[in-house]
Amino acid sequence: MTGRLARLIAGAALVCSLVYLLAPLLVIVLVSLSPSPVFELPHDALSAVWYRRLGTLEGLGASVVLSFEVAAAATVASLLLGTLAAIAVVRGRFAGRQAAATFLVSPLMLPGLVIGIATLQFFRSLGLSAAVPSLLLAHVVVVLPFVVRTLVAGLARFDFALVDAARTLGLSYPLAVVQVMVPVLAPSFVTGALFGFLASLDNYPVSIFLTDVYHRTLPIQLLQYLGESPDPTVAALSTLIIALTVVVLIVGDRVAGLNRMAGVA
Repeated sequence: MTGRLARLIAGAALVCSLVYLLAPLLVIVLVSLSPSPVFELPHDALSAVWYRRLGTLEGLGASVVLSFEVAAAATVASLLLGTLAAIAVVRGRFAGRQAAATFLVSPLMLPGLVIGIATLQFFRSLGLSAAVPSLLLAHVVVVLPFVVRTLVAGLARFDFALVDAARTLGLSYPLAVVQVMVPVLAPSFVTGALFGFLASLDNYPVSIFLTDVYHRTLPIQLLQYLGESPDPTVAALSTLIIALTVVVLIVGDRVAGLNRMAGVA
């Protein structure tokens, strides 16, 4: 009886947590379908007028392109750097290996504003003031921990004897890594890349310090719309971002499995 009660309490806590997390997203979706020009619920009709209005928003296209370009470039760079770093952490036998592994994922534990201020001061001390290069370098810091974390977990279960066997058959070490290790660890690569891409695409606290009036990422542009004209157009744009996240999760589930993406297995 006690065990059954405990399971009921755990199940109720799970349901309450899911409702608490998903309710704000559902509100955004419902508001985006409202015919009213103000944020109000409930409404007795559905309308796509705010989705059609997205095409008239000034600067939206440029911010979307910039965000996708920065996120894609940062993800590719993080995959290259993260793979090498993860191999060094898993295979290396140097002093401070665990400290290095912790340092590589430390941006996940730091507030975004702290990282933003730190990168701004660092780039300014180097004389780097251009927005796009600054954004790209800073977003590598944002994406890299996701890649390293998943690859270290994947490499911990990888049999490096396969790489050694490929080298005995004539492949160089880089070719053995590309032709043997990468296909086996494809789910880890996909998982890290997907989460890192979304983290970069959705990043605000770091980007706000590095953008300028001519180069604004999508989250910053979204906040500007909310301040200038707070109508359900912002909710429509947010709904599309939610839909993109759902698509990424579905793709990740098909390729890697949600358990592995969540670090469960």
